[in-house]
Amino acid sequence: PTTFTVKDPLFWNTWAQHTLKNALTLQKLNQNTAKNLILFLGDGMGIPTVTAARILKGQLSGLSGEETQLEMDKFPFVALSKTYNTNAQVSDSAGTATAYLCGVKANEGTVGVSAAAVRSQCNTTQGNEVTSILRWAKEAGKSVGIVTTTRVNHATPSAAYAHCVDRDWFSDGEMPAEAVQAGCKDIARQLFENIPNIDVIMGGGRKYMFPKNQSDVEYPGEKKHFGTRKDGRNLVEEWTNRMKNKYVWNKKELLSLNPNNVDYILGLFEPGDLPYNLERNTETDPSLTEMVELAIKILRKNPRGFYLLVEGGRIDHGHHEGKAKQALHEAVEMDRAIGRADLITSIYDTMTVVTADHSHMFNFGGYTPRGNTIFGLAPMLSDVDQKPFTAILYGNGPGFKVINGLRENVSTLDYQENNYQAQSAVPLRMETHGGEDVAVFAKGPMAHLLHGVHEQNYIPHVMAYAACIGQNRDHCMSSSGAFSLSPALPSMAALLTLTRLLC
Repeated sequence: PTTFTVKDPLFWNTWAQHTLKNALTLQKLNQNTAKNLILFLGDGMGIPTVTAARILKGQLSGLSGEETQLEMDKFPFVALSKTYNTNAQVSDSAGTATAYLCGVKANEGTVGVSAAAVRSQCNTTQGNEVTSILRWAKEAGKSVGIVTTTRVNHATPSAAYAHCVDRDWFSDGEMPAEAVQAGCKDIARQLFENIPNIDVIMGGGRKYMFPKNQSDVEYPGEKKHFGTRKDGRNLVEEWTNRMKNKYVWNKKELLSLNPNNVDYILGLFEPGDLPYNLERNTETDPSLTEMVELAIKILRKNPRGFYLLVEGGRIDHGHHEGKAKQALHEAVEMDRAIGRADLITSIYDTMTVVTADHSHMFNFGGYTPRGNTIFGLAPMLSDVDQKPFTAILYGNGPGFKVINGLRENVSTLDYQENNYQAQSAVPLRMETHGGEDVAVFAKGPMAHLLHGVHEQNYIPHVMAYAACIGQNRDHCMSSSGAFSLSPALPSMAALLTLTRLLC
């Protein structure tokens, strides 16, 4: 659609007809069995974040931005996901991770346990554990991997392997003594003990793996980066001894690996979370795209395929801090990783899903003209306080500032700076999550099953069904690798029981 100008109806009609032609090809559904499953989770990537990241991506290439397509925009199927937790209207990353990884909604603050478990109450763990799609894939003989820009024992990845009533129990150093005595395990320990031989683990969180006061390999003099473990264990050393495989802690070591010679990898690139992509040391810290590419190249060697969880985890952190520029650049980097994954996998045997756990109180508006820099000002002054305002604003958060009883004049600030905190309506130290539905983008085998407004916990059920793993496998024909045409449905009696429970 570049031969005509936007003022010519032909431009829009031609473009729409081209889109229609593509849409008609989707009537023939991809009902292959998914050999591989990839879930890209943009933590905090609500729909306003997706739209703003799209504009930013275009503007980074010198375009106006609005007409740009993100990689996720190219996915043929889109659904909405209802993100509430069993006890929360506006959810957190732990309860939601349990939903889209374990297929069961749960309480906020808990990972890998049902809603019968109570946050921080150790004695409610046992008997309430729920397993994840990563485990179902491993039990089916697939390779499995976790790649994140946060700590590998942070809320999102931990629901893939841990059963913990408190998302903050990163190591035993963060646990109350009673919980340790009662036999509850910290999340870092569960990473290595619960599901033996997770093939690929990459992210941050190094300090939770080492004994208390052990100095960090990269920041030896900084106390805040010292090990945190009270049990004196060195989980990295234990892993290396057991797996006889590669532990890496910087980009150079990571990129020197030949994926053909590596079956298992543990990559811990920071003591805590990885730095924001805008602040990343490109010499020492790998990007999300680099980690994802290597992960897929290692995992795809398994003839039975793989399951990979990828988290763009710091979109969320940028928003919490009111730093929209950091958040949006994180989202653009995750989109780049989605594009890289597309190049080295096939839509015929790989189901890819992109979604978010929850949204944020982030938005942009103000009748900005076409091509307005996404971090720029609205074209008019407020007709109440006669001051300019940025297009991007937060409903709450740290950007609230009053000077002499009046709203701060943003034109006196560098509002395009990386760490500029956009103005918010309500002052809070940390901006909060948003409660609206988030998008689910899907492509590959059985992607059409993500098609409407769904409960968030539906996602892993679809992915497992597509790959013939987990609880619902009656439709699978192992011999031909194709689906049989009679999908297995629960009995009428079971459905009636469920209906009674819901009423």
